[in-house]
Amino acid sequence: MSEHKGSYYLPQPSKWPLIGSIGIFCMLFGAANWLHGKSFGAVMFGIGIMIIIYMIFGWFGTVIRENQAGLLDDHQVEGSFRLGMIWFIFSEVMFFATFFGALFYARVISVPWLGGEGGGDLTHVLLWPNFVAEWPLLNPPNPDTVTGPREVMETWEIPALNTLILLTSGVTITIAHWGLLKAKRLQLIIGQILTVMLGITFLSMQAMEYGQAYLDKGLRLDAGIYGNTFFMLTGFHALHVTLGTIMLMVILGRILKGHFTPKHHFAFEAVAWYWHFVDVVWLFLFVFVYWI
Repeated sequence: MSEHKGSYYLPQPSKWPLIGSIGIFCMLFGAANWLHGKSFGAVMFGIGIMIIIYMIFGWFGTVIRENQAGLLDDHQVEGSFRLGMIWFIFSEVMFFATFFGALFYARVISVPWLGGEGGGDLTHVLLWPNFVAEWPLLNPPNPDTVTGPREVMETWEIPALNTLILLTSGVTITIAHWGLLKAKRLQLIIGQILTVMLGITFLSMQAMEYGQAYLDKGLRLDAGIYGNTFFMLTGFHALHVTLGTIMLMVILGRILKGHFTPKHHFAFEAVAWYWHFVDVVWLFLFVFVYWI
C-alpha cells in the first residue's frame, strides 16, 4: 500500500536516527571535554560533526529520492511534513528561550542582587563590597577568578550591518518563493542565489566580529556572565544560520534540477520557514544582546 503513488507513505526502518544520535553525542561530549582542556575533546567534536554531516546528506538524500519517486505525493504526507516542521521550529524557539531566559535572569535578578539590590544587601556587604552592578558586566564580583572583557561590542557597526543583511535575505527568499508560485524560474533562481550569498556574507561578518571580540576586546566565553551569554546566544544563532545556509544551497541545487513545481514545493517552504525563524531570532539578539 505504501509503495503506490498517492497513498500515505510509510518508510521502512531507517538507520539515520541512530547515526544522528551517535553524532550528537560525540559532538557534545567532545565539546564539553574540549572546553575543559582535554586533548581528545577537539578530536571527538570533529568526529561528531562529520557523523552529523554524513547523517544529514544521507537522510535528506533518502527523502529527496522518495519525493522524486512520487512516494510523498499525498496531502496527508505533506500535512505530516508541515506539522513536523512546525513542531521542530517550536522546539528551536524553546531552545533559544532558555538562553534568553539566562540572559534576563543575569541582567534583571542576579547581577543587581550581587550589587545589593532586591534584598541582597548582606551578600553585597560581606562578599562583594566593591562590586558595582552594571550591564554589560565588565568588572565581575571576583576579578581574581574571572577576568571580564575590556570593552563591549558596538551596536551600530557589524551587528547593525548583519541585521540589514538578514532582513534583506528575508526579502530575497520571499521574492524567490513568489517566483516559484508564479512559475517564474529566473526570478526563483536569482532570489535563491541572492539569499545564499547573503547568508554567507552574514557568517563572514560574524567571524570578523568574533575576531574583534577575542583579539581587541578580550571578550571570550570565559569572560564572566557577559561573555557566557554573548557567545552562547550569538554562537548558537551562527550555527543555525550555517545550517540554514547549507539547506538553502541544497534547495538551490534542487531548483536548478527542476525538482519543484508551483503546487509541490514543501521542501522549499520548510527551508524558507526556518530562514525566517533565524531572522526573527537575530532581531531579538540585536535588541537584547547588542542594543539594550
